[in-house]
Amino acid sequence: MTSPHTAAPSPDSPSPGSPASALPPAARAADTTRENPWPLRRLTENIKVYVDRMSPLWVEGQVVEYKVRPGAKMHFLTLRDLQTDTSMTVTAWAGVMDAVPLTEGARVVTRVKPVFWERSGRLNLQAAEIHLQGVGDLLAQIEALRARLAAEGLFAQSRKKPLPFLPRTIGLICGRNAKAKDDVVVNASERWPHARFEIREVAVQGDRCVAEVGAALAELDGMSGVDVIVIARGGGAVEDLLPFSDERLVRAAAGAHTPIVSAIGHEGDSPLLDLVADYRASTPTDAARRVVPDEARERDGIAQAVGRMRGMLAARLATERSNLTLISTRPVLRGPEAILESHRTALSQHVVAMRSCLERRLATERQGQTRLRATLTALSPRATLDRGYALLKTPSGALITSSQQVKKGDLIEGILASGRMVAQVVGATAPAPPDDR
Repeated sequence: MTSPHTAAPSPDSPSPGSPASALPPAARAADTTRENPWPLRRLTENIKVYVDRMSPLWVEGQVVEYKVRPGAKMHFLTLRDLQTDTSMTVTAWAGVMDAVPLTEGARVVTRVKPVFWERSGRLNLQAAEIHLQGVGDLLAQIEALRARLAAEGLFAQSRKKPLPFLPRTIGLICGRNAKAKDDVVVNASERWPHARFEIREVAVQGDRCVAEVGAALAELDGMSGVDVIVIARGGGAVEDLLPFSDERLVRAAAGAHTPIVSAIGHEGDSPLLDLVADYRASTPTDAARRVVPDEARERDGIAQAVGRMRGMLAARLATERSNLTLISTRPVLRGPEAILESHRTALSQHVVAMRSCLERRLATERQGQTRLRATLTALSPRATLDRGYALLKTPSGALITSSQQVKKGDLIEGILASGRMVAQVVGATAPAPPDDR
């Protein structure tokens, strides 16, 4: 068997005219120099020869990603070491994987044969048998942590803080030069061109992820102008998202005063950070749509509201104008004196009645006066005088009713029906004695 370090020269050896054409190709890797290097294909050829010599073996690991393509003859899964972050792609015929109810997080033992692909330089494992060994320890621990934190109430809806309608500044934690950053910034700026960002680019997978994301979260949470914090990461293998289920990061998010939006992975991914966040976005683009309003839609809403208000105001004015017209056309307002007409008519009737009553009373009193005057006239001494009688008075004014009141020679005054006279008594006779009969 030929050793990979003593492979014979191949047709791919440097051709005349190349920098190393003057030198024979190195037979062994140890014989290569700066002036006489191996072509890269020589290295991959030798690696493939070495890998092909390896015997099939049994390996143990945890399924962190399992992809099934309906109708495909080959299926793929990613197997991760139980202690470290080492992972490899495993391929198998559809019948091999379909015979086992595989799920992400399952712990398996599989009989594999290493396969090296020269063109891509990738080392994969070809599985011939797969056997379940129980739920993966890491995901089992995450499930236990989920139950424990839920019992503490960290995922309760009552703890969720409402997101601001229009944040002054948006805190964004994302990977370095990551597509998730552009998804959030571009989509948010399209919706609200005046959006401002405080961006912290950190490791979003691997050993430094928890520490760096936690530090960025604490920094942004302490900034007074940051009203919402978005933690974004694009899709990836389950193992890449495991740091976002770390208890330290979950508790840091639960203790933040600023509302947090979790946009980790895709719709099917569900790290514990999603559960403790105030809003769980299905994707970074969804997070951008959630943290800022759509300016065009808001302007349209304002225009519609203004239109409705104007319509309602116009309708109210029309109603009030109609009511005013109805009031102004009433007779009492068209001729304000009409309200006095009934009173004027009643007053006139009362005046007529009073005059009539007064006239009747005056007529009655006038008739009574006439009767009294006739009676008075009939009883008045003047009436007697008018019949030819006269009244005689002494100089003292006493009425003479007896001859004994005067004596011969006295002057007396005579009052006639017309005029007066003075006369002298020349004699008087004594009154006759009363008749005792």
